[in-house]
Amino acid sequence: MRTDRTFTMLKPDSVEKGHIGAILEKITASGFRIVAMKLTQMTKADAEAFYAIHNERPFFGELVTYMTRGPIVAAILEKNNAVEDFRTLIGATNPADAAEGTIRKLYAASIGENAVHGSDSDENAAIEGAFHFSGREMF
Repeated sequence: MRTDRTFTMLKPDSVEKGHIGAILEKITASGFRIVAMKLTQMTKADAEAFYAIHNERPFFGELVTYMTRGPIVAAILEKNNAVEDFRTLIGATNPADAAEGTIRKLYAASIGENAVHGSDSDENAAIEGAFHFSGREMF
């Protein structure tokens, strides 16, 4: 099922470094419309649930610690072909491999602190968006 919405999080490192405005400008300049957004902080239980798919991976504990160390900006974005276009905009997980001009190339410090999350499928975009937002918070 293809949708025109995707989910993103500006991760704690982006918030800490003051990159919220620059990243949101890049997102909106790329044709995305923000239909839901909030500054929030994930609890340990939130992060464990959100990243449950990775719970057997060796980096899981570090990921949970990283994602709970400070606030995040959660957002739902809308655009034709949203998931694929946003994945292109954010770039490769490892900023060293990310294309020039992508969000991760510009703002990520490392593969572990990679600035931004983007849903990897339409199905996950819906699940992740619903994790952070109620229906009345989306416009």
